[in-house]
Amino acid sequence: MSETRPPVPPPVAAGHDQDEEMRFKPSRPLSMGVELELQIVNRRDYNLSRGAPDLLFLLKSVPCPGEIKPEITEGMIELNSSVHEGYATLVAELRAIRDVLVRQADRLNLGIAGGGTHPFHRWSEQRIFDGPRFSFISDLYGYLAKQFTVFGQHIHLGCPSGDDAVYLLHRMSRYIPHFIALSAASPYYQGEDSRFQSSRLNVVFAFPLSGCMPFVQSWAEFEAYFNRMKGFGIVSSMKDFYWDIRPKPEYGTIEIRVCDTPLTVDQAAALAAYAQTLGAHLLDDRATQPIRDVYEVYNYNRFQACRFGLKGNFIDPYTQRHRSLHEDVRQTLDLLSDRSAAMGTELPLANIREQVALETSEAELLRGWMEKHGALSSVVNRQCAMWRGEV
Repeated sequence: MSETRPPVPPPVAAGHDQDEEMRFKPSRPLSMGVELELQIVNRRDYNLSRGAPDLLFLLKSVPCPGEIKPEITEGMIELNSSVHEGYATLVAELRAIRDVLVRQADRLNLGIAGGGTHPFHRWSEQRIFDGPRFSFISDLYGYLAKQFTVFGQHIHLGCPSGDDAVYLLHRMSRYIPHFIALSAASPYYQGEDSRFQSSRLNVVFAFPLSGCMPFVQSWAEFEAYFNRMKGFGIVSSMKDFYWDIRPKPEYGTIEIRVCDTPLTVDQAAALAAYAQTLGAHLLDDRATQPIRDVYEVYNYNRFQACRFGLKGNFIDPYTQRHRSLHEDVRQTLDLLSDRSAAMGTELPLANIREQVALETSEAELLRGWMEKHGALSSVVNRQCAMWRGEV
């Protein structure tokens, strides 16, 4: 029998005040944290496994920095860092969490891999992880929930106030194509070469509450917008928005959500360092204000980054000039040079500069492995080895 009514959201936990959720809790400016969604694969054919419940059970018994928790389907797991002031401590913690995760996966004969999509899994074979929130998403979005078995990196940047968060989010939106292109690692989808550098974001874009936050100018305006959406019955919490960047008032951050999960924790930390250094510049550069034109060209720039990566075209919404995306990233790195020296992000930004000079991405690395080995299972094998730090 077909469904005739939309599902009801899971009940609010006891003691949770939904009005309190929208009060922006200030955090240390430009403190940062990272979330990484990871693939759990079997060691026979390197397809996605249903290993998350067993792996999470093992992880309960061992000390681990940060946090590891389930994601929407059982072939996924999410790694969360703690809050960091700088790159050096972030990359050290991410390596430590990786090592704990890999050791426990080995006990189950499972592999862990980065990458924005699993190259050949079938979404119809995935199983929703047992939990009220995941069940609600599955009931609401139908097959889209299982198709959401894609793997992203989220970067949190601390903001001292809600108004600063709104300002930084709109300023950062101009640079979203940078993060898409630099992290692109999902050329294959459902066993086919998508011809995209990042095919993952096409899956995310299918959700009705994806895209961009509206062009509000203050936290008070955003609260009013949220309350209208809640009054319409469209959302019940901030989790219902799948925007490319969204505010997280309970953490006091903005959250950049467009990156594919990189193949290594070092690349993940480098992307976070780039976001932190760029955020510091944008918060200081108040002479340049957010403009609505950023969102007039937003989907065009986003598509170019997803499809062509650093070789894509980029329209600067402030000048209306066209340039290659790699040129825009390079000019931004030049702008951040002195600041990166002061913030201790010189090394990761130098690595990004090298990537920009080559105009390449991890998506092309995956394609190169496919050309060399001739099988997508071999590509995932190499992804697992790279995640472990063996390649």
